[in-house]
Amino acid sequence: MRQAMLRIHRWISLGMLAFWTIQALTGMLIVFHWEIDDALIPGAATRLDPPAIERRIEELAPSGSGSSIRSVWESGGVEGRFDLYLDSPDGSSMVRVDGAGKVLRERAYGEMLADGGWVDTLVVIHHNLLSGDTGSWIVGLSGFVLLTNLVLGIFMAWPARGAGKGQWRKLLLPRLGKRHGAANVYAWHRAIGLWGAVPAILMASAGTLMVFSGAVESVIDPAPIEAPAVAGDRVGDIGFASAVDIALRIYPGATLSGVTMPSSESALYKVRVLRPGEWRRVYGTTTVFVDARDGTVAARFDALSDGPRRSFVDGLFPFHTGEMGGLAGRIAVMAIGVWLLTMIWLGVVLWRRRSKR
Repeated sequence: MRQAMLRIHRWISLGMLAFWTIQALTGMLIVFHWEIDDALIPGAATRLDPPAIERRIEELAPSGSGSSIRSVWESGGVEGRFDLYLDSPDGSSMVRVDGAGKVLRERAYGEMLADGGWVDTLVVIHHNLLSGDTGSWIVGLSGFVLLTNLVLGIFMAWPARGAGKGQWRKLLLPRLGKRHGAANVYAWHRAIGLWGAVPAILMASAGTLMVFSGAVESVIDPAPIEAPAVAGDRVGDIGFASAVDIALRIYPGATLSGVTMPSSESALYKVRVLRPGEWRRVYGTTTVFVDARDGTVAARFDALSDGPRRSFVDGLFPFHTGEMGGLAGRIAVMAIGVWLLTMIWLGVVLWRRRSKR
């Protein structure tokens, strides 16, 4: 049985080598992708001025022009910067503005390299291999295979029952022999694997569950974040600034994360804010639905009191990215990426040396 498991572990690892290397590298690079993207744009942090952003929205998408801003999202890097997602007859683009509405950058939606597009490309490669839903399924299934392989590795590396402290010490802190033979490589592969396997399993599990979020929600059945249907055929005088002000007055101390604008399908602003105490660094899940016709609050959902089921589902993302643990958590996620790359390298070296023997 042990030999069979060893063969399975070895050939799964070799077969998935290139894919897991790409996932580990992109995962490490995108831990701080918000900061990297904003660092490419000069300018200081500014305080949010909703009326100024509203004026910029009106300039970019004036009435009757055929253009519209479908959503506004915090950039996540420098404080007070937001991306306006613009749809126009000439195509779609992302316009980054500061808190005073000054345009800092405009990039065609889907640009993969120029104007910081390469940063988003790394994110999309990690999420779905640039292949939409099909790529997401591939990533999710590979995550399940990785979890299986990690469990196999732990099972094979675990010492026999009754191992004493001395044996555990040698196992977890092997000495580098005079010759770098297969035995030494195996000792380090085993030790490093035991040190990092459990954190890697937890992070990979969260990532895999995020890919299959629909199935997870059907099982967990969290409280839905939705509002009553409100036809968007008539829009009143409630603009972006008023909707944001209403949401922030409901939750004092919160910061704006994003706004989904009213459309022909719905007359509601969906305003997401980040409250102190939420697990996320950006993109809080506290949500307020504001009616664009009269400013009434159609529904609201507080992330700090939404129950364990919703907290579990919404907590997968900040756990997988390390945001839940602040800066230390994000560095830990990068360390797990380094761990996976190290395990891949040691595994290949071990396989080659044993193959030669």
